[in-house]
Amino acid sequence: MTPDATRRRALGQILLLAAGFLVLVAISAASVVLVDKARDDSRLVVHTAEVENQIDTLLLEVRRAESAARGFLLTSAPDFLRDHEAAVAAIIPAVEKLSALTADNPSQVDSVRKLRAAVDTRLEQFSKEIDLVKQNQLEAAVVLLHEAAAAKTGDSIRELGLAMRAEEERLFALRTVNADRTQQLASLVTIAGSGLVIALAGISIFLVRRSSRTRDHAEALLRDNNLNLEATVDERTADLREANDEIQRFAYIVSHDLRSPLVNIMGFTSELEQLRLDIFRRVAALAGHSTPPGPNAGDFEPLLEGDDKQLSQDFAEALAFIKSSIAKMDRLISAILNLTREGRREFEPVRVNTRELIESVVSTLAHQAAEAKARITIEPLPEIVSDRLALEQVFSNLIDNALKYLKPGVPGEITVRGRSKLGFAIFEIIDNGRGIAPKDHQRIFDLFRRAGAQDKPGQGIGLAHVRALVRRLGGTMSVDSDLNKGSTFTITLPISWAASNRNRDR
Repeated sequence: MTPDATRRRALGQILLLAAGFLVLVAISAASVVLVDKARDDSRLVVHTAEVENQIDTLLLEVRRAESAARGFLLTSAPDFLRDHEAAVAAIIPAVEKLSALTADNPSQVDSVRKLRAAVDTRLEQFSKEIDLVKQNQLEAAVVLLHEAAAAKTGDSIRELGLAMRAEEERLFALRTVNADRTQQLASLVTIAGSGLVIALAGISIFLVRRSSRTRDHAEALLRDNNLNLEATVDERTADLREANDEIQRFAYIVSHDLRSPLVNIMGFTSELEQLRLDIFRRVAALAGHSTPPGPNAGDFEPLLEGDDKQLSQDFAEALAFIKSSIAKMDRLISAILNLTREGRREFEPVRVNTRELIESVVSTLAHQAAEAKARITIEPLPEIVSDRLALEQVFSNLIDNALKYLKPGVPGEITVRGRSKLGFAIFEIIDNGRGIAPKDHQRIFDLFRRAGAQDKPGQGIGLAHVRALVRRLGGTMSVDSDLNKGSTFTITLPISWAASNRNRDR
């Protein structure tokens, strides 16, 4: 599959997931809205039923009060009086409750206001009638009863109640229709949403199956490629191993063969130095200059003047330069031989107490530290499994370099610290020395390359050797430094290292 097709497929899957998410959000939001509306519609329906019940209750209490009043008027029985008083006591609370229930409907509020006035009038009539009966003025009570009937106050109360009930029945029908419509709409949304979810699920299953088939095909291709790659890697590894062994043999042979002519040059240089003394003694004798007397006169410089003396000095200077170059060449050859021998050495992983190891290294460098007036601080360090000799060479070289390149006149501060992280041990060697320019951070790790002022002895091999050892130990090495601000060398090594792969592929 081409990269463009892969990107298009990935974009399609993202869009599908986004669409599914939006559908779910829309369904959820619509469901919440419709549920709230259905709840409100149901509440309104129930509220309408409560209002109707309260109207019926009020009218019932009014009729009950009228019946009890007539019974008491006809019989003067106490039971009718108690019943009448109970009904009258319930009328006012019923009106108040009806007023509270209809406070949200302006038309009903007006009807309740009229109903309250009619009820107050009727209650006043009841009170007068009962008082006349209690005073045994039955004729006057009957007259008052006929007057109340003629005023049709009771009829007015019933008509207002029936009108209010008719309004509530209208609202009940309307609200019932709205509630049914909301429930139907909620059902439609649920069904439509479920259908969309099922459709999206089907599309997702199809895409997942297609992706699985594509992945299986890719894995099959990858397995085939891995087989070919492993064969290619084994072939290249064998070639690299052979080339590496050949390079090491070549370096050993070349270094060994270079030393033989170098020894001859050193010998002939010594003879040439002896011949120089003989030659210039004869020159001094021909020029009439004397040599110091005694049995060892041949070991002293002849007395020369003028051009002869300058020639003798130039000759001696040339010999000194040759001897210095020979000595440097000898040190380089020795270093190359050491590198080749180190490259052939098999590492043996052992558990190393790094603090004890570094304390041992510091003790061997105590004299240099005292001369440099430097203090070496060792902070807590993690223990690791690695090659002890290689670690000793690494830390010895780095601490020795830190002592060697301190700033003159400044007390040296060298700190060795470490920590562990994700299966690796991280060591830092920090100094306050002369530092290294950023442009030379990689140069110092190259073989025979040095940076900064060349005022200290060395062949430019130490850090290259250290980095090679660190790599063989499965780690990495880096430096952070600026001129006149000190340096920090960081070494990262596996906490538990197995030497088999490195020794086999070295």
